[in-house]
Amino acid sequence: MPSLSVRQLDEETVARLRARAASHGVSMEEEARRILKEAVSTPERIGDLALQLFGARQGVDLELPRREPHEPLDLGQ
Repeated sequence: MPSLSVRQLDEETVARLRARAASHGVSMEEEARRILKEAVSTPERIGDLALQLFGARQGVDLELPRREPHEPLDLGQ
């Protein structure tokens, strides 16, 4: 399996990675793998992509307008 070394990380980044890994109960190496996998993965659904770009993790809290149900269009006419 390939490996990757990341050099010249600043102390604050390492400290944040260590804290994040601890909060998830995994090693720093495992946390880095998870972060990298998520960063390069393609979302399975378009809604997932929208949440990644515009969701709460990005500081966006959108309130969608209420939609009323309607009768389907009759395309046979």
